[in-house]
Amino acid sequence: MNDSRHFLFLVASTREAADAGGHLGNTEWLAQQAAATLPANVTQTWLHLARMNQPPFVDRRHTTGQYPMPEGDLKTLLEATLAATDIVFVTPVYWYSLPAPLKTYLDHWSAWMRVPGVDFKERMSTKRLHLISTSGDRSKAQPMIDSVKLCADFLAMPFAGALWGKGGPPDAVHGDADAIAAARQFFAA
Repeated sequence: MNDSRHFLFLVASTREAADAGGHLGNTEWLAQQAAATLPANVTQTWLHLARMNQPPFVDRRHTTGQYPMPEGDLKTLLEATLAATDIVFVTPVYWYSLPAPLKTYLDHWSAWMRVPGVDFKERMSTKRLHLISTSGDRSKAQPMIDSVKLCADFLAMPFAGALWGKGGPPDAVHGDADAIAAARQFFAA
């Protein structure tokens, strides 16, 4: 694997942060199993979207047509997104779809494509998009998987696939041997 790769893990769960015992949500735990297989010299950045200030997206595409450079956490997210070679959505399935923090982040892509000088759409086409998810049933994850793939397609990003594990109550994915085995190979390509 190319040692200049930089993986941005965007954790979208809205569960409370890991408890004092270090227990993570199912999806973040599964993502960490996959991330542990990356070579030590590959950069990893982990951001928890629910802990960041993302104001609602205001659609100005058909009025002003452009947006100013974002500030605060949105600027942090834009810079981290552009710095990455690989973007990993670490997201449980909420109502057959994406949790609100990830959906808000994606909505801001519409603004970032219209910030003068950023060349967001062109730069995104050089990045790989990965999805790591958990839910109670694999078939209920499919609408979200399809949505993420369509987002990648829109920006001409290679979609590097989806890793799914059995989630639900805390630590449920720990018993999903197939997901754990798949996590060990997920970033091997």
